[in-house]
Amino acid sequence: MKLVILDRDGVINVDSSAYIKTVEEWQPLPGSIEAIAKLTQAGFTTVVATNQSGLGRGLFGLDDLEAMHQKLRDKVENLGGQVAAIYYCPHTPDAQCSCRKPLPGMLEAIASDFGLSDLNGIHVIGDSLRDLQAGIVMGCQPVLVRTGKGSKAEAELAKDPRLANTLVFDDLADAVNFLTENR
Repeated sequence: MKLVILDRDGVINVDSSAYIKTVEEWQPLPGSIEAIAKLTQAGFTTVVATNQSGLGRGLFGLDDLEAMHQKLRDKVENLGGQVAAIYYCPHTPDAQCSCRKPLPGMLEAIASDFGLSDLNGIHVIGDSLRDLQAGIVMGCQPVLVRTGKGSKAEAELAKDPRLANTLVFDDLADAVNFLTENR
């Protein structure tokens, strides 16, 4: 299975230190929706794995989150693509759950739900070290985009030797162009 795992905020949509709390605040980054559609058209299965501690903090409700995710799905489907599944961690950092990245709980669930024994070689695309660290634990190929918090994270890649082989791109569109041209 050609699977790609994407982070959401800062990779697909504009991020905010004040959290994305409403469907109106959820705005795609330029080229991201087209990139996801391109993945689908190239035979990739696209899954989103996103920390959403705003739920646990009471900043927005589940209906708000589902509306944001439906907006994402609708935009991708309108361009002939598909988001196969969206996984999210609703917990705050102090909850000590196993699903909040950099822990691999969401990625373990993805592997299980898609009938994969492991995620070796699967590309995980994020804009933070924690996105990539969750993937490394599962054998994924880390891909960093410079959008969102990515430029700051790029400067910190050397702090984690496990991330030495991280691929780095300006944005999701550039990463997807590489994946579809080098499959």
